[in-house]
Amino acid sequence: MINTLSIPRSGKFAILASALLYTGLSFGVASGAAPLQAAGAPYYTATLSAPASETKAVADGVAWACKDATCVANKTTARPLRVCRGLNRKFGEVATFKVDGQEITAEELAKCNG
Repeated sequence: MINTLSIPRSGKFAILASALLYTGLSFGVASGAAPLQAAGAPYYTATLSAPASETKAVADGVAWACKDATCVANKTTARPLRVCRGLNRKFGEVATFKVDGQEITAEELAKCNG
């Protein structure tokens, strides 16, 4: 007769329960930070000289959400000046433009609107 390694039935149940618990905890940790990050402040914030004509728009591949003269967008791979220029082409003159909470310089704003 051939002897094989065999785990008792209660041991199999313990292994299964451990695997399910580990998977659940791993999934919770991996997905737990996403809602916190999504609830944060937008990366780009712009104030237009005139109220926006649309509440949601895409300008140069960047999705903007606007309310009155304030527009916000998430971070993109494009340079901030390019993002600002795209917004300018879509809605007109940009009065202020912030990148991650920092306002761009007056010279950069002039290039954005120029």
